[in-house]
Amino acid sequence: MACRGRQTVKLLQEVAATPLFRSKLSIAGVRDAALPATSHLPRRHHQVACERGSDGTGPLASSLGGVRHASSAALASNRVKPEKVEVETIEVSVDGMAVQVPKGMTVLQACELGGVTIPRFCYHSRLSIAGNCRMCLVEVEKTPKPVASCAMPALPGMKIKTDTPLAKKAREGVMEFLLMNHPLDCPICDQGGECDLQDQSMVFGSDRGRFIDTKRSVLDKNLGPLVKTIMTRCIQCTRCVRFAKEIAGVEDLGVLGRGGSEEIGTYVENLMTSELSGNVIDVCPVGALTSKPYAFTARPWELKATESIDVLDAVGSNIRINSRGPEVMRIIPRLHEEINEEWIGDKARFSYDGLKRQRLSEPMIRRPDGQLQAASWKDALEAIAEAAYKVKPEEMVGVAGKLADAESMLALKDFLNRMGCERLWAEGDGESVDADLRSRFLLNTGIAGLEQADVCLLIGTQLRWEAPMVNARLRKAVRFNKAKVAVVGPEVDLTYPHQHLGVDTDTLLEIAEGRHPFCAELASAERPVVIVGSGALERGDKAAIMSALDIIAEQSNLIRDDWFGANVLLLNASQAAARDLGFVPGARAGKADARFLYLLGADDLTPADIPEDAFVVYQGHHGDRSAYRANVILPGAAYTEKEGTYENVEGRAQQTSSAVPTVGDARDDWKIIRALSEVAGKTLPYDAANGLRARMMAVAPNLLRVDEVELATGWALDTNTRPGAALESSPLPKAIENYYMTDAISRASRTMAQCTATLAKRQAETRQ
Repeated sequence: MACRGRQTVKLLQEVAATPLFRSKLSIAGVRDAALPATSHLPRRHHQVACERGSDGTGPLASSLGGVRHASSAALASNRVKPEKVEVETIEVSVDGMAVQVPKGMTVLQACELGGVTIPRFCYHSRLSIAGNCRMCLVEVEKTPKPVASCAMPALPGMKIKTDTPLAKKAREGVMEFLLMNHPLDCPICDQGGECDLQDQSMVFGSDRGRFIDTKRSVLDKNLGPLVKTIMTRCIQCTRCVRFAKEIAGVEDLGVLGRGGSEEIGTYVENLMTSELSGNVIDVCPVGALTSKPYAFTARPWELKATESIDVLDAVGSNIRINSRGPEVMRIIPRLHEEINEEWIGDKARFSYDGLKRQRLSEPMIRRPDGQLQAASWKDALEAIAEAAYKVKPEEMVGVAGKLADAESMLALKDFLNRMGCERLWAEGDGESVDADLRSRFLLNTGIAGLEQADVCLLIGTQLRWEAPMVNARLRKAVRFNKAKVAVVGPEVDLTYPHQHLGVDTDTLLEIAEGRHPFCAELASAERPVVIVGSGALERGDKAAIMSALDIIAEQSNLIRDDWFGANVLLLNASQAAARDLGFVPGARAGKADARFLYLLGADDLTPADIPEDAFVVYQGHHGDRSAYRANVILPGAAYTEKEGTYENVEGRAQQTSSAVPTVGDARDDWKIIRALSEVAGKTLPYDAANGLRARMMAVAPNLLRVDEVELATGWALDTNTRPGAALESSPLPKAIENYYMTDAISRASRTMAQCTATLAKRQAETRQ
C-alpha cells in the first residue's frame, strides 16, 4: 500500500506541474477539478473512459480525467514549458489505507485516488459542485453524521470510511427518497440498460420502499427537435442546468419551485437552441432527457459500437458510432481530452439520419436527352476516360469536397497529375493557397492550449458555428483565466463576454498599424492568441490579411519559444490534409475555361461556376447540388462506411472506421479512382491500402502518425509587406449561414431540417 501511495504521489506531482492542471484546481477542488471519477459517465461512455489504451493510459489516468492527455497537449501542441513546482500534498485514510492527495481536493476525489468508487448522481467532473443528490455520503471519523463527499474538502489526517453500516444505511435512505416519485418506466425508457439510477439502485438500494403515496407527475417541456423530455423521471440533480450555463453558455434551463414542487424547466416557454444541447442527454443520469430522434428505435445491447471521428467540421471530434446491421442508429461522443473532451456538437450527434436519405447507390450516365440513366461501372469509367482524352491537360480541373479523406485526395492527385493536370484545390481553399508552411494554415496554439490564453482576437470567424468545440475551449479561458476576447468580423453570440471591434477590414488595418485601443491589450498579454477564420481566408485579399497578421504577431509577441499564438482556423475536414498532400492549384488556377471537372464530393460549386460545355464527373455519396450537373455519377462511401485519414485544425491525423457497409454498388473513393486510372491507361502504382499508405508516407508522413500532432516549424514573419493598399475596405463575410446545414450529409438530414426551421422561427420571434 505504501508503494502504491508513493507512485500516486509521483504521478500527481508530474501532472500538477503543468499550468493546465493548476488552472483547473481550485481551493476546494470544487470547480472543474482535474481528478474526476469516470463512473459519472453513462455506461456507454464509461468503457472508453476507463480503457483508453491506444496511448497507454490506464484506469488511474482515466480516473484523473485524462490529465495525461491534457499535459501532453500543453507540451506538444502549445509549446508551453511546464514550470517545475512542488504540489503540496496531505495524507488521508480511506477505508484504512493511507492515501496522499494534493491539498484542496474533495473527499470524493481522495476516495477515487484510493481506488474506491463513490456513487453519485449530481456530481460531474467538468461541472461545478451542487451537492443535490446526497448519494455520495460517507462516514468521516469524529463527525456526528455522514457527509457529502463531493463538497467536503479533504483535510490532513482525515479518516474516511465508505463501507460502514452507517454509510450504507444513509445511501439506502437517499435512494429510497429518489425512487419515491420516480415512475416505473424502465421497460419503456430509452435510458434502460445505461441508466445510472438503475445501476446504483441495484447496488446501493433497498429491497423495499416505505412510501405508498401517489407519485407526483410533472409536465414535459418542449426543448426543441433534439432533446426529448420526460420530466416525471427527473431527480433534480441539476446537471443539465449547470451544463447549459457553464459549458454551453446559454441559460435556457433552471430550477423552478421548491420542495415537492421543484422541477427543471425553462423560465418562459422557450426552446434550447445551443449547438451543444445534445450533451445534456449524456450528463443526465436518468431517463428525463433522451434523444428525440433515437427514441424507441433500439436498445444499447442490440448495437455494435465503432470508434471513429466526426468529419462534419475541421475539429475532428472523437465519436462512437452505434449501428445495427446496415444502419447507423446513433452517434455519441468519445473521450479525448485534447480535442473534444467528452462533448460533441449537435450536428455531429444528430445528422446521422442524413446517411439514409438521397444516397447514390449505382453509377449513372447522363443520356443525350439530359436524363440520368443507371450504368455499369465499366461503362461509367470508360465514358470518363473517353471524355478526359478529348480535352487538353490544362483544361482539366479536380476539386476535393469538404468530406474527402486523405487517401482519395492523394489518389485523385496522382491520377490527374499523370494525365498532365495540375489544377487542383479543396473546397474552402479557393484558387490561391499558401501551403508552403504548415503553420500558415493550422491552429498552432492547439485546441487544448486555447484554455491558457489571456487575450484573444478573432478575425473573420464565427467561432461558435464553425468550430463549436474550439469555442467551448475559449469559453473556458474566459471563465477561468478571465481572458479578454475581441472580434473583427460579423457579429455573433459567442456565449461569453467579448468586444465587437468592427465588421470590416478597416478595423483590422487599425490594429495592424497600432492605432486601435485593443493593441494595448495584445501588447500587454502574456499569452495572446489571434485566430484568422474562413471569413477572411475566402476573400481575394487574404494575402493582405495574412500580412496584417504578421505585423500583429510581431507587435504583440505572439510567437515565442514557449508560446505560439498565431493561428488559422480551417473550416472543412479535408483542407489541412489537402495542403499537406500538395492538393493545391498549380501554375494555372481558375475554372472558367475548364472543359473537364472531376468533383470528389464537391458540392459548393454553383451552376454559374461550371462552364456549360464542361464534362463533369461527380463522385460522392449523396445526390447533392453538384450531382444535378454531372455527366457521370460515381457512388462513393460515406465516412461511416470506410477507413479514411483526416487531419484536424491543429494538425492531428486521425482515422475513421467502417461501422456499416456501403450502400448498393458504392465503393471506397480511392478504389474508384484506382480503377479509373487503369481504364484510362494511367494505372496508379498501388492497388491495396498498404500501397496507398506507402505512397502517403513518401508525400506526407505525418498523416500516418495517428493521434499525434505534427508541430509546425516556424511562421516566417513578413513585416515588410504593408497590407494597407492591398486590403479591400469591405465587411468580412460569414463563412456559415446555417450551422445545421453545411454539407451533403446534414443537408439530407430531416432532423437538421427541423433544427433549421426551429432556429428560423425563433429568430423571427426575436425580431418581432
